[in-house]
Amino acid sequence: MEKIERKRLEALRKVMAEHEIDCCIVNSTDPHQSEIPPAHWRGREWLTGFKSENGTNGTAVVTKDHAYVWTDNRFFIQARQQLEGTGFEMMPLDGPEAIDLFDWVCEHVETGATVGIDGMTFSVEETQKMKQKFNDNGIKFRTDFPQFDYIWKDRPLRPLNKLFVHDENIVGETVESKISRVLEQVNKSEAEAILVSALDDIAWITNLRTAGDISFSPMFVSYLYLDANGHRILFVDEEKINEDVKKHLDAYNIDVTPYDNVIEFAGELPKETRLMVDPSLTAASVFDNIDCAVVFGGEGVAKLKSVKNETMLSHWRTAMEKDGVALVKLFKWIDDEFPHGNLTEMTIARKLREYRLSDPDCVDESFAAIVGWNGHGAIVHYEPSDETDIPVSGQGLLLIDSGGQYKQGTTDITRTIVLGGEATPEQKHDFTLVLKGMIALARATFPKGTRGAQLDILARQFLWNEGKAYYHGTGHGVGFFINCHEGPVQIRMNDIPVPLEPGMVMSDEPGLYIEDKYGIRCENMLAVELWESNEFGDFYRFRNLTLFPFDKKLIEWEIMTSEEKEWLDAYHKEVYERLSPLLSENEAGWLFSKCMAS
Repeated sequence: MEKIERKRLEALRKVMAEHEIDCCIVNSTDPHQSEIPPAHWRGREWLTGFKSENGTNGTAVVTKDHAYVWTDNRFFIQARQQLEGTGFEMMPLDGPEAIDLFDWVCEHVETGATVGIDGMTFSVEETQKMKQKFNDNGIKFRTDFPQFDYIWKDRPLRPLNKLFVHDENIVGETVESKISRVLEQVNKSEAEAILVSALDDIAWITNLRTAGDISFSPMFVSYLYLDANGHRILFVDEEKINEDVKKHLDAYNIDVTPYDNVIEFAGELPKETRLMVDPSLTAASVFDNIDCAVVFGGEGVAKLKSVKNETMLSHWRTAMEKDGVALVKLFKWIDDEFPHGNLTEMTIARKLREYRLSDPDCVDESFAAIVGWNGHGAIVHYEPSDETDIPVSGQGLLLIDSGGQYKQGTTDITRTIVLGGEATPEQKHDFTLVLKGMIALARATFPKGTRGAQLDILARQFLWNEGKAYYHGTGHGVGFFINCHEGPVQIRMNDIPVPLEPGMVMSDEPGLYIEDKYGIRCENMLAVELWESNEFGDFYRFRNLTLFPFDKKLIEWEIMTSEEKEWLDAYHKEVYERLSPLLSENEAGWLFSKCMAS
């Protein structure tokens, strides 16, 4: 049976011809460069069939004769499967077989031809790079081709979910304080105003959240303008504002203006205004309408947001305890149900969501749970669906990567367990290499100024020593009841020139993936804190946040050092002491059996 995506591809090619577009490039985001855009902007997924609840990194390129989707190594297996029969093929964005998207376009599009994009979904930075590249190769470039306005007839509407105030007793900082700190950053760059496009930055500055605009992240579709003269304007659909939110905004002298007014507003600013925009996050079509002096910057807002205060960190302890309770209930339920043969990946994912959301402070999951049994666990970003669901039976490894959006903080944890009998020596050995890497990073101490790339080898060393590897990042920043993935700091092989600072919260998640056999990942969340100051300067370390045991049946104890065993015993002791008072007697007994000293 022909897939519907083929008809959509035909429709796109037809409107391309009508608008004299020879090559159309379609990305995966919205006017705010969101990692997971609202349904209204998930057109590339709709067009190609390559999709997931958590969003997929992919860029489609369509010409008269070709249709491809570029994606990274996390999605290679998934993309090949989902694109089959759609008319699209996968292109590798990274890895040894990587093909540069723009080089491909320049080689396959004739001189004098026209490349078209929707300038509302590409950033200024991306658009300027494309324009330069294509112009250098004699290719015309247009940003006025909103392709889905022409072909997506049943396109979802822009979300209109109500906002709510995130309690400042939990946040630990007022909106006034945040605005003051943001404008201080703006002033340092010799600007006097800022247009904030990133939805996580806006949610952080305003202490406002919503549920439903973006899956798994309580952010809301908006823009925010601030200047040194006291003008504060939130561009948001007014249907989203209730009386409590209006009072909150009035208290901080923030005016509300319709979302669609932002382009007109940007074009009417006084010419002498020095307006800061972030070129990596601002839509090209918004930027093209600005008629005043522009200062590129804005990264400082993300940096401010990434450093959490002690109030946040103290509440995160509560979030982790709530999350730990939900996980105990889930994994005990798995142990109880597995012998009856009724488990599937989807039943486990649904049960996990049920346990998390039974807590009134859990607004949503922080991403769609990754529940992979055996070979599915080797698909790094696999999400079970009704089409892919398989029974969890026999012997093997179950990988569960999940998290919750609690008002007290966002959680992200991965555990890999063995079910159906003893783990094989290969499974144990590979799991232990991954666990050793996770522990090595968690135990690290490092001087002020250290960047994530300088720590990354700690987590990979044991795998590399045996010629094994994973190719995703080792750690990402985690937001406070905002994004599960938060910049600007990361722990990965490529260098991100932002040092780790006390208050930053990171994931620690090495893994190993054996295609068609199993996947292994161990993940905790860590907070950076001051360790000691001496004549050599300030030194930092990580404080563990996550509370749930590792599967000791998967550990090859012979290759664990005494220091690693001591770390693991101390960790399990803390897990039991903090979670057991919150559990039933039966649940606490189960947890005790998982946390006993090695």
